[in-house]
Amino acid sequence: MKEFLRNYLKYVKSTDLETGDFAGPVVTISRQTGCSARRIAIKLSKILTGYSYMSDTKTEREWLWADKDTFRQTIGEVQEELAARNYDNPEMAERIQMISKAFAKEQFEGEVDENSLIILKDVILKLAIQGRYIILGRGATNLLADLPNKLSVRLEAPLEWRINRVAQMKNMSHKEAEEYVLRSDEKRCRFTRSVIGRIYENSDFDIVFNYASLSDDQIVEVMVNVLKSKKIIYFGDEFY
Repeated sequence: MKEFLRNYLKYVKSTDLETGDFAGPVVTISRQTGCSARRIAIKLSKILTGYSYMSDTKTEREWLWADKDTFRQTIGEVQEELAARNYDNPEMAERIQMISKAFAKEQFEGEVDENSLIILKDVILKLAIQGRYIILGRGATNLLADLPNKLSVRLEAPLEWRINRVAQMKNMSHKEAEEYVLRSDEKRCRFTRSVIGRIYENSDFDIVFNYASLSDDQIVEVMVNVLKSKKIIYFGDEFY
C-alpha cells in the first residue's frame, strides 16, 4: 500500500495543504450499524471549517463530508483520469458503474477484480489529496493508513443497544431491528474484506468511541482536540 500511495502522490499534484507536503488533512469514520456517523461528520465539518477560516492560512475551502453525490462525482473524475492514462477499455463503463453502486451501498455485487479495486482506491486517494474531507466507511481507514495527516475514528456500541436504537429510529419490532443490524453489520464486513482483505481491528484506528455512552458533541469535542494535538489543524501562529 505504501508503494501504491507513493506512486499516486507523484501522479497527482497536491494543493491547498494545511500542514506541509502531505495529502490531506482528512478524517475517516468507520461505524457499526446504529451509530450515527453522518451526524458526527456534519457537526465536525462545521467546526473544522470554522478553524480553517480563522487560521492564518484562511482559504475558501470548507471541510466537507463525503456523501454519495461526492463519490459519484469523484468516480467520474477518476474515470477521466484513467482514460487519460490509457487504462480505458470496453469494460471500463461497466466496472465504473459497479464501483459507483458499491460506494453507495458499501456492498459489492458479484466478483471483485484487481482493476475495480484500483479504481476504488483511486477515488478514496483523490478525496484525501484534495484535503479537508471527512470520509465515512468505504475502506478509507485502511486505504489511507500511511497518510500522516489523518485521523481515523471508529464508532461502536453494544449489540443490544444498537438493536433498540434501530428499532426506535426505524419503527421496527425488536426482531426486525435485530435482523436489520446483523444483516447490515455483515454487509459492511464483506465490503471491508473485499477492499482490504480482512475485517477491521481496533488497532487500525486512532480512536474507538463507545457511541452508547457518549453524546455527539462529546465525541466531536474529543476529535477536535486530538486533531489539534496531532497538528492536523491549527489556529493562529501555533499548532495546538
